[in-house]
Amino acid sequence: RFRFLQENASYYIAASFALLWILVWLYRDSLEIENLSDKYVFVTGCDTGFGNLLCKKLDRRGFRVLAGCLTEKGADDLKRVTGPHLKTVLLDVTSQSSIQAAMEWTKKEVGDRGLWGIVNNAGRSLPMGPSEWMRVEDFHSTLKVNMNGVIAMTMTFLPLIKKARGRIVNVASVLGRVAANGGGYCISKFAVESFSDCLRRDISYFGIKVCIIEPGFFKTAVTNLDPIERELHRLWNQLSPEVKASYGEKYLDNCKYKLKLHIQRLIMNAVCDSDLTKVTSCMEHALTAAHPRTRYSAGWDAKLLWIPLSYMPSFVVDIGLKLVLPRPSKSV
Repeated sequence: RFRFLQENASYYIAASFALLWILVWLYRDSLEIENLSDKYVFVTGCDTGFGNLLCKKLDRRGFRVLAGCLTEKGADDLKRVTGPHLKTVLLDVTSQSSIQAAMEWTKKEVGDRGLWGIVNNAGRSLPMGPSEWMRVEDFHSTLKVNMNGVIAMTMTFLPLIKKARGRIVNVASVLGRVAANGGGYCISKFAVESFSDCLRRDISYFGIKVCIIEPGFFKTAVTNLDPIERELHRLWNQLSPEVKASYGEKYLDNCKYKLKLHIQRLIMNAVCDSDLTKVTSCMEHALTAAHPRTRYSAGWDAKLLWIPLSYMPSFVVDIGLKLVLPRPSKSV
């Protein structure tokens, strides 16, 4: 028996170190900052969805929440269901003047404390569709919100965050790892990943943490298929006769496409998670943890499907998409 232990000592030592590392990581990951009531957090895209839910959760935790809403209605609805410490401001992340005005307002609110956190959550997904169907302005309509908006908000608010040695939380997507559709959405989310990585390395010397949230598919406006279908029809109608001919005049209406669409619906209904707190809990951890993670993958599909898929050879993704997307009539 002693000889057996000697022969396998290296395995026991390795297993012990692995177990110890896991326990230390779990303990370290559970540590939280103190004095939440003294800290200000600015969140964009708070009218609905993740941003709206996050503001409610942070308000209950005692943070002083500054919510950027696109509409008056969104701001009023949020204020009605939250406490007196949550304040709202109208914000259009595609407008530098709007961003600058929000920053000046925030500067007055936070005073010398600085801004503990900013959550760049505002985004849009449409239009989505075959890349050839897009005009340049179709790409820009998404990029100016999801990419330019994140960069502009971060750089404008950075002096306030630097003062507090705070957190920058950028919402990307699993589609910032796997480019599964045409249009500006995947491009913008890849850009958010890259921008966040560069920023994290550049400003880590000042005690600022940069975190990336990578949600999987959740039941929000982004994954609602009806607007996606309407956009596909709009994109189809703006195509030239030559491009339409290459796809076939009945591309949108033929039985094969309808069958594929039903498959897509089945996949969306099976994969999409209705529990939005899985995403907001990641955001909350990034703001409250003493040692926040660099990346947060939210949702079982992100952890078990999309993230592993991002490490696979490109042909695997190519084949998978060909199985669920229609084929042009003049394909070769």
